[in-house]
Amino acid sequence: MYLVTFRHAKTYSQQLIRHSLLVWIHFAHQQSVIMSDPKVKDFDELTSFLGDYGLFQILIIVQLSLAAIPSGYMGVIVVFVSDTPEYHCKESIDSSRNGTDVEQRSWIGPDSCSRYKVNGSWTQTAGLSNDTDQCVDGWVFSTEIYSSTVVSEWDLVCEHAWKVPFSTSLFFVGVLIGSLISGPFSDRFGRKPVFFFTMVLQSVTALIQAASVSWVMFCVLNCLKGLGQVSNYGTSLILGSEMLGPSARIKFSLLAQGVCYGIGYALLPLFAYFIRGWRMLLVASAIPGLIYIPMWWVIPESPRWLLQKGRVDEAELVIRNAAKRNRVPVPEVIFRAGQCLELMKDKGEEEMTHTYLDLVRTPNMRNITILGVFIWMSVAMVYFGLSLNTSNLNGNVYLNCFISAAIDIVVTVATGLLVNRAPRPTLLFCMLILCGIMLLLIQLVPEDMLVMVQVFTLVGKVGVAGAYVFLFVFVTELMPTVVRNMGLGITTTAAFAGSIMSPYVIYMGVYSRVLPYIIFGTVCLMAAAAGLFLPDTRNSKLPDLISQARPIRSCFCCCPEKTAAVQSDTTGDCRERNNRSPC
Repeated sequence: MYLVTFRHAKTYSQQLIRHSLLVWIHFAHQQSVIMSDPKVKDFDELTSFLGDYGLFQILIIVQLSLAAIPSGYMGVIVVFVSDTPEYHCKESIDSSRNGTDVEQRSWIGPDSCSRYKVNGSWTQTAGLSNDTDQCVDGWVFSTEIYSSTVVSEWDLVCEHAWKVPFSTSLFFVGVLIGSLISGPFSDRFGRKPVFFFTMVLQSVTALIQAASVSWVMFCVLNCLKGLGQVSNYGTSLILGSEMLGPSARIKFSLLAQGVCYGIGYALLPLFAYFIRGWRMLLVASAIPGLIYIPMWWVIPESPRWLLQKGRVDEAELVIRNAAKRNRVPVPEVIFRAGQCLELMKDKGEEEMTHTYLDLVRTPNMRNITILGVFIWMSVAMVYFGLSLNTSNLNGNVYLNCFISAAIDIVVTVATGLLVNRAPRPTLLFCMLILCGIMLLLIQLVPEDMLVMVQVFTLVGKVGVAGAYVFLFVFVTELMPTVVRNMGLGITTTAAFAGSIMSPYVIYMGVYSRVLPYIIFGTVCLMAAAAGLFLPDTRNSKLPDLISQARPIRSCFCCCPEKTAAVQSDTTGDCRERNNRSPC
């Protein structure tokens, strides 16, 4: 299963990073407060005088979106760095010494991993026998497409071919580690320091990786690069989301960041076409990230995070500088002492350091976490399974990579346009139902109608791809501020675990052509049903505290109108959910 052909492994990594990225496309999204006391203003109200699209907000969107360009190509660069060019055995040393014409053809064998033995020695006339031998003298690699790759550098072919997908998988190990630790680190030390540290980390590791002297060194640095890439992309989304108003958050997280990520992805084949050596390509990939470092003196820390840590003066300074750029008047006091206390605390919820246990400590958070983990794992398994199953594209590798990036951009824009036009659970349900039905219909298609199978698979993949992108927004809106990074880390880690299972589901196609599609379709339908239990968060303020998290729906149509009045005294939420209910 490892050797589904390298082109399979190559595109699998391409797709996994593309959206593990897209990891993360919107690793965070909004932060507002639902307060029980109507006299207390929330953060968005207190800073509403800034407006939504002033110079400050536009600069933040542009600056942080530009940071997504290195993330767009840093993962998929393995497509060119670790590609396997055509190769064959080197000629025999003995045949070289005797000077005969056998030296030009002694490498010829039944495959690229063996050659025919040479009869005779350097003192005798040499000739080829029917017996074969290992490529003991190494291999000759074609330079028609690449001048060099890591495969040709360290002869990662034949019995060493397993090292190519293994080195790629180590990148995902770094992604898993980054998804787990970047949240707590940015919650504790701040969004800005973690954002710039991980930008340096992914750039410097790429630079050092270009000077790798061994395959082991290359693999270790690949793992570190994965950690930096996913952490940088996710933290940039958190940082931007916390500084923008409600109407700009979706456009930033879905459109601006997603499109710039796709642009970075689309630029990769262009640069790879002109830079055919893997070392110089890695050097070129590190330069944009290093050039970005001076933005440290331009991009401020998240005022939401500063308030949460009690650094009110610093938060006010950020807001006042923003007002100065937007040329709007500023209140004499932006955050009053009492309001700051209420903004970040609630009765019975003292200032504390939150941990992953808080995701399962209360029944409501436990339900949201379990549903998020299951849905995201299911969606990732189906998405990457379909990507792996249809990724062995023929043709020009540079053109194929560019087309893949273009599709990425289109899906991102389409999701951004639809995200606020329908209730969240309904939109997720429709995407997954579309995918599930298309995949289950494949078992009814005759075996000789391969075009129909491809059409159903492609339509199903569009549905699950949209769901994958959409989940970053939806799950982010469900998680309270105090555990949002950790919640996103847990659910996206589940997504990576689901993607690891997908190749084994595809392998079941050896026993039955339609079995993988039946499994994927069934999983999609189960995830669609589970998604209906989640509350609708469209156009609503997001919770900062665990006690403010919206409860899951006990039925798909929420509460009857006559019951809502009775329940309003306890939760006050049922009637509001009735208004948003898809029924």
